[in-house]
Amino acid sequence: MEDYSSVNCVSDTVFFRIRGEKIACSRQRIAALSSPFNAMLNGCFSESLLQDIDLSENDLSPLGMKTIAQFSQTGSLNDTLSPEALLEILVFANRFFCERLKDACDRKLSSFISSRQDAIDLMECALEENSPVLAASCLQVFLHELPDCLKDEQVVRIFCNATKQQRSIMVGHASFSLYCLLSEVAMNTDPRSDVTACFLERLVEAAMNSRQKQLAYHQLGCVKLLRKEYTEAEHLFSAAFEAGHVYSIAGLARLASIRGDKVTAYKRLSSVMSSYPPLGWMYQERSLYCEGESRWEDLEKAMELDPTLIYPYMYRAASLMRKQNVEAALAEINRLLGFRLSLECLELRFCFYLALEDYRNALCDVQAILTLSPDYRMFEGRVAASQLRTLVREHVEQWTTADCWMQLYDRWSSVDDIGSLSVIYQMLESDAAKGILYFRQSLLLLRLNCPEAAMRSLQLARQHAASDHERLVYEGWILYDTGHCQEGLQKAEESISLQRSFEAFFLKAYALADSSTDPSCSTTVVSLLEEALKCPSDRLRKGQALNNLGSVYVDCGKLDLAADCYISALKIRHTRAHQGLARVHFLRNDRSAAYEEMKKLIEKARNNASAYEKRSEYCDRELTKADLQMVTQLDPLRVYPYRYRAAVLMDSHKEKEAIAELTRAIAFKADLHLLHLRAAFHEHIGDISGALRDCRAALSVDPNHQEMLELHSRVNSQEP
Repeated sequence: MEDYSSVNCVSDTVFFRIRGEKIACSRQRIAALSSPFNAMLNGCFSESLLQDIDLSENDLSPLGMKTIAQFSQTGSLNDTLSPEALLEILVFANRFFCERLKDACDRKLSSFISSRQDAIDLMECALEENSPVLAASCLQVFLHELPDCLKDEQVVRIFCNATKQQRSIMVGHASFSLYCLLSEVAMNTDPRSDVTACFLERLVEAAMNSRQKQLAYHQLGCVKLLRKEYTEAEHLFSAAFEAGHVYSIAGLARLASIRGDKVTAYKRLSSVMSSYPPLGWMYQERSLYCEGESRWEDLEKAMELDPTLIYPYMYRAASLMRKQNVEAALAEINRLLGFRLSLECLELRFCFYLALEDYRNALCDVQAILTLSPDYRMFEGRVAASQLRTLVREHVEQWTTADCWMQLYDRWSSVDDIGSLSVIYQMLESDAAKGILYFRQSLLLLRLNCPEAAMRSLQLARQHAASDHERLVYEGWILYDTGHCQEGLQKAEESISLQRSFEAFFLKAYALADSSTDPSCSTTVVSLLEEALKCPSDRLRKGQALNNLGSVYVDCGKLDLAADCYISALKIRHTRAHQGLARVHFLRNDRSAAYEEMKKLIEKARNNASAYEKRSEYCDRELTKADLQMVTQLDPLRVYPYRYRAAVLMDSHKEKEAIAELTRAIAFKADLHLLHLRAAFHEHIGDISGALRDCRAALSVDPNHQEMLELHSRVNSQEP
């Protein structure tokens, strides 16, 4: 700084000299930028009496100082500033604690991020200069580009090397959530990779409470186990188990088994089963360490407690196949595939068909696998599924395009979704109308509860659209499926403005019916579906439109028109229309006809759990119980049968049995409706703590569920 010079009166104008250039500033405006500047210019420092102050040693350019002077007057930064100039000012602002100036630079720099490389370059500065807005903007770019950005070493280095303070700058107190996401993405890509291990190590560091530590220790233990780092894995599983993560005992048991000590593995699981309420996974894990009848008993118990576990079905099917009981083996694996589309099960069934030299069905399964996961590798990752498909195809007579359409029509009509997927996969190799086929594929995948694969197919449909109006339809469905209903409607209208088409009218009708609460909109929906039916399309889609139109007519009380729609749909083999027609019969007080209509659907549909469930509404109590028991056998994930059986038990004053029925289902599917009903039952028998526990669990699923909120409020007022 310059030498002290006495002056009688200090002017408000102060000149900051930088590299020989003087910049005039308001002393009080600059002083207002920060406490250090105020102390320097108005306090006991020599600069408080100077009009000419040298700032050349502070890595600031004349342009930077002029910008700061302007900011001190206006409170805003010039829009023409370059990122380099803003970085310079940001560093200066941080050094002199000019928080408003720093925040303005922080936000302005954020607007310059247009690519991953920009984010990489600016993240370093953001972390060094403690700029949370800039860091968050850079992070947003990385997260939008997951999982691809994790192939970039610079991005990975940022996440792996970030200190606790730097993580706080990036995400505040959400470090655990960030590394939960990153580690999940990395595990899905390659659970054995160094990147996955690094992210999980950061997750352990970020864990603050007991639950977070349980999850972090266990997941890192799993990765260490896969990487064959057994000592570290054992330490982590032990830490997780001691923190309360019961499932980590499975990791400890597997480590004991790897070391050749199956007895210890068995004992560890048995110990847990005697100390905690038994769950399906406990019996499944223990079955790995015993033989013969003991293994079968454990697997049976595992399926009883949790019918959604995959391994028991696969083990039973493989055992039956080894005994040459082909039909029973296929029935076992088909039973699981009826409610849970699993790549492992499709692979096992593919192997069964190969062994039987049933190459047509083997091809069907491998094509379904490739639809769900194009890069899937079979036989423990040793062979690409695409390679096996090539080999199997040599043994199968090739279908023409016409054959494929006939096969698709037959399988779609019989509600054989996996078979339909396979046919579409084959058609995509040769058919020119790929957009339409990818769209059909997405519909099937949604029906099979594979939303990620369905979205991938929709995006491919958009990519391969044959025209602008077709592309707009697929964009509309993408928007609709991601919760942007109004934007989806706009896309449908844009498409119609270019060309009237079945799919555009159907999309508009579907989105409008789903989003509007105005009863009068049903007239518009009817009109749109009628317009759709006037446009060219195949019978598969027209059957769907007729079915939807029938549903709208039923809701409007126009049963004759509804029946006509359903009958027309059935004439073109839209099998699901039986359900709509059954509803019409029921509303006409003809339960017998409704029952018979659903019987026809059950006979035709390959996947018919929902048909049994619907038919249960049209028969007496004993037949209802039988139908719902069949539903649970075919698809244990459907919750209505459990609710019905529990309600019947409650009506019979069998409160404990009713709660046990719900508890059995909640153990493997914490469904909101099941929790709500069990909470009400707990309240009824005076178990206030149990009711509160279920209320809180349900509200964690849906915090705005009105009935649950009312029950929680009522129960809470009863708590002593």
